[in-house]
Amino acid sequence: MFSGIVEEVGVVQAVERMGDGVRIQVGAERVLEGLGLGDSVAMDGVCQTVVAFDEGSFDVQAIPTTLARTTLGAWRPGRKVNLERALAFGARVGGHLVQGHVDGVAEVTGRETHEEHTILTLSVPPEVGDVTVLHGSITVNGVSLTVHALPAENAVQVALIPFTLSHTNLEELGVGDSVNVEGDMIGRFVVHHMERRRAGDADSR
Repeated sequence: MFSGIVEEVGVVQAVERMGDGVRIQVGAERVLEGLGLGDSVAMDGVCQTVVAFDEGSFDVQAIPTTLARTTLGAWRPGRKVNLERALAFGARVGGHLVQGHVDGVAEVTGRETHEEHTILTLSVPPEVGDVTVLHGSITVNGVSLTVHALPAENAVQVALIPFTLSHTNLEELGVGDSVNVEGDMIGRFVVHHMERRRAGDADSR
């Protein structure tokens, strides 16, 4: 479980094909503190298991399922990556509860720069649009954000303050770029429950 508060921005150092998956090495500093084999790290919002590490980097292995529903398959050396270690019990949750189980890939369809903030418009998958509400939460590349507006079906706007831009890789996003998105966890459970209730009611008729 994660909070969506990015601890640091790492850099992809190597990408190696391993059968139908990939092994990715990421250079980092802060997230290496106390890191061990088997620990979970959110990389642009994707929960991955550490399979190796040294004093300046860690490795993960992404399977085909992960590559099919995230941006990891397109990563190349030099890419900046938002990083967050798994939550520790008793720690403050500054964002919202994030599983690191990406629902899909969204496309940046608009970027507006204002004096005090930047607004991104995203075209999100229907499974994310269905659980997204105005002023609710959404995770974009592992960053916990508040929904600023819902301008159209499956379209979400988020407002980014200068601090968020300078401490994540969202600063580099432009129209046409792809991002990993995770819908609000509570919203997903509610929608799933309601769908099961409707299905049960239909079966009982």
